[in-house]
Amino acid sequence: MTTMAPTDTPSTQKPDVKKLFSTLCASMQPYIMFRIAQRVADLTPELEAKNRSPIKMSIGAPTVQPPKALKDVLLKAMDEPVHTYSTSKGEPFFRQAVQQRMSERFGVDVDWATETCSLLGSKEGLAAMFRAVITPKTEPMDKDIILIPDPGYASYVDAINIAGGTPYSMPLNPDNNYMPNLRRVMQELNNRGYNPNNIKALVINYPSNPIGAMATMDYFKDVVTFAREHNILIISDIAYSEMVFGDTEKPHSILEVDGAKDIAIEFHSLSKPYAITGWRLGFAVGNKDAVGMLGTVKSTMDSGIWKALQRAGAFAMTSPECAQFIQTMNKVYEANQQFMVAGFKKLGWPTEALNVPKATFYFWIPIPPRFDNCDSFATQLLETSGIVVVPGTAFGPNGEGYVRLSLVNPREELQEVLDRMTADGFTYEGNL
Repeated sequence: MTTMAPTDTPSTQKPDVKKLFSTLCASMQPYIMFRIAQRVADLTPELEAKNRSPIKMSIGAPTVQPPKALKDVLLKAMDEPVHTYSTSKGEPFFRQAVQQRMSERFGVDVDWATETCSLLGSKEGLAAMFRAVITPKTEPMDKDIILIPDPGYASYVDAINIAGGTPYSMPLNPDNNYMPNLRRVMQELNNRGYNPNNIKALVINYPSNPIGAMATMDYFKDVVTFAREHNILIISDIAYSEMVFGDTEKPHSILEVDGAKDIAIEFHSLSKPYAITGWRLGFAVGNKDAVGMLGTVKSTMDSGIWKALQRAGAFAMTSPECAQFIQTMNKVYEANQQFMVAGFKKLGWPTEALNVPKATFYFWIPIPPRFDNCDSFATQLLETSGIVVVPGTAFGPNGEGYVRLSLVNPREELQEVLDRMTADGFTYEGNL
């Protein structure tokens, strides 16, 4: 066996670790919310010095405590034999609770053993699902395609890119009532030189992040028909299914449509409704082959959710106490929304320009016309007033001209936002 002889003189050339990175990762930036958080941290001393301590309305995370009954279940579960590995698909008791939840909430029958999978939050599950359906290719026009809403959840693009696929935008706008015509999207894709046969999946997200839009059952039926015709997997992101206001009809599951389970997998999150974003709990449900492959991919990435958290999650999905918590918080978010709508009207925003959704805790508003773009508005709002919002383009090119606010802050902070905007000249018309 030949061995390399040691060199007498150490190399003076400095290693370049960056050359070792995957070409899919080398140009990536951290998630937009983390970039915003770092910018806020850098500016905090300056903002505090001028009495403009940051008010964060950027990330979608409830600021209240979870239900006490839920925390009690978690504490009790810690004394059980829950400190060993779980599995990537989850404990039977958790998936049985998913089965019960889908039946009671949506009227959908699923087999817990083959059609459910636990998730370390829906974000992790979606990323794993994209990896499961995308075969990386080198030529850009040959890459597998995932259709995504635009504007849409910022992580879709990054997760698809890192898996080696192409995210292709489906515009959401008032003209299509935030429900894209899929056949028109496919025709446009074809006209731009892409191969429609490369479409592996389409993502739908209702209620929508960042817009708050909802879809009709007729639209869901059309989505299922389209996907079945073209053998395209439906990936339904339904993280905000429980955050709905007043007497508005509750959001539907795509799995309520006949035949949907043949071609669809749906991703649910426990984070938002139960105020447990840091716990990282969710589940996927639907087509058994898609769920099975998701579990296989996840098994290379994680060893499952801590069993104590699964015990708490099972309780959350089936308990009257947690259901009541959701209803209570929805009233709070609705009141926050009404408060901010009134406040922005006083600041000059025209009524017809304010998109007032009936679901989620987001507020999607147009920027004042004197600003060239949404990034400029968001930057000035932060640097001048310490108000942290997300520029619309963080959610896709079609988000230009808008910013997203999360209405999870205490009422006194919401009032402070309006007061600062008034004092600092952030009205819809006029100059700063």
